[in-house]
Amino acid sequence: MKNLVVLTGAGISAESGIKTFRDADGLWEGHNIMEVASPKGFNENPELVLEFYNKRRKQLLEVLPNKAHFNLVELEQYFNVNIVTQNVDDLHERAGSSDVLHLHGELLKVRSTLNENDVIEWKKDLNLGDLCPKKSQLRPHIVWFGEMVPLLETAIKIVEKADVLVIIGTSMQVYPAASLIDFVKSNTPIYFIDPKPSVSNKKFKQLEIIEDVASSGTDKLLELLKEFS
Repeated sequence: MKNLVVLTGAGISAESGIKTFRDADGLWEGHNIMEVASPKGFNENPELVLEFYNKRRKQLLEVLPNKAHFNLVELEQYFNVNIVTQNVDDLHERAGSSDVLHLHGELLKVRSTLNENDVIEWKKDLNLGDLCPKKSQLRPHIVWFGEMVPLLETAIKIVEKADVLVIIGTSMQVYPAASLIDFVKSNTPIYFIDPKPSVSNKKFKQLEIIEDVASSGTDKLLELLKEFS
């Protein structure tokens, strides 16, 4: 089976009711992004940051995967599918996708502030005083602004092996995730699904743009790729 690599962003989860990363005014749920998504913000006001992610976690547990998530699962009948997502939700997994890499962390996990590899599954509220086994405060298992993206090298290796690349619901403007498209082999077919696509087919010869939302866009993708496989 050929290798199908799918890069997903906030747009694929938006149809499930999860708000996209930030509003047009640069705020995220009314907060300056650096207040709730940076080490500096956490150090200055950990209560605010923890409460912010508690609300996001609660919202995630109330929503369901949508048609786009399930369409990607269906593609596993025809391809070896690897999903590299910028999303911190678990909707791909809940839909049934078997190989998902979370580039920016996972909302339903927390980690020690002492050791970033000490990661714990977590579905309840996280509060000050919740400690890891070594008695250090726990924090959201999220890659914040200013932090390294530890799984970037793994993601690059996955993209390099792609026979087909699909991009869904991400502007491909935020680095380092946006750089992944540059590691695809030359002449690899690329499908870009977004209602307002920002990637030009002048740069990539084999780029096909599906100007649509994720659910109906992946319906079209399914028909195209069934023939390709």
